Amino acid sequence: MEALRAHDHFPEVRPAPQPAPRKRPLLARPGAERLFIFLARFIIASALVVLVALIGDVAIDGAARLHLDFFLNFPSRKAENAGILAAWTGSLWLLLLTISFALPLGIGAAVYLEEYGKKNRFAKLLELCIANLAGVPSVIYGILGLQVFVRTLGFERSLLSGALTLALLVLPIIIMATREALRTVPKGYREGALALGATKWQTVWTQVLPVALPGIATGCILAFSRAIGETAPLITLGALTYVAQVPDSIFSPFTALPIQAFNWLSRPQTEFHTNAAAAITVLLTFMIALNLIAIVIRAKFQKRQR
Repeated sequence: MEALRAHDHFPEVRPAPQPAPRKRPLLARPGAERLFIFLARFIIASALVVLVALIGDVAIDGAARLHLDFFLNFPSRKAENAGILAAWTGSLWLLLLTISFALPLGIGAAVYLEEYGKKNRFAKLLELCIANLAGVPSVIYGILGLQVFVRTLGFERSLLSGALTLALLVLPIIIMATREALRTVPKGYREGALALGATKWQTVWTQVLPVALPGIATGCILAFSRAIGETAPLITLGALTYVAQVPDSIFSPFTALPIQAFNWLSRPQTEFHTNAAAAITVLLTFMIALNLIAIVIRAKFQKRQR
């Protein structure tokens, strides 16, 4: 009985108070994701609408001049007789020469840095320099090309000088795009080829590069489409605004579609503005075609790899 009486004097045990429920973060609420998706789609749609409106306005202004004579005539003082023969052939020459210079150098440098180069401080410094060069304004490359290729090496204001300048412009972009594509290749491909007795170069050539080819091709085509639309480096380089002949060698004087359009826009006559709109339409069509080719190549190779 005494034990039971002692038990009656024990303090009553109460349950511990439950913590108050925390409020869910704003981004974790159910409506936040729907709001984010709506805003993202709205921003993308707005940008596309503005882009289509600008391209459509330019195309409508220049549609009257888009006929065969416009592509086969040289520039003229009379707007109705002026054409872009020298401009589009000069742009084509520039594109082919830029590809010839930048493509092997860019891919080769990326393969060496990613597959053969040592991971030391010098490699990190070199990678930082390449990344910084990719963000340098294009007019700086024009000043560099003017001093090095035109004046020092004596190439004058020729196709060779313009192509080398544009090659320097896109070279960091190609290197970075190729390195990123090489990094996506699984290590098992390399280890399997080496385990079967393949050399380092055989592994890179037969296993790594084919898998990385879609990314490499996409990055290179986008880089060259940027180069073909550049105006500032060519103006700084001293490209001519009036050329009455088609280039016949790499040392010929040249003009390009951006230069020709810029020249016509600087004139007060409305007819020349129509010519400029037509030239811009041709240039935009060419650049969009290059971007579509990049998308098709990437999709094709990805489907093949699956």
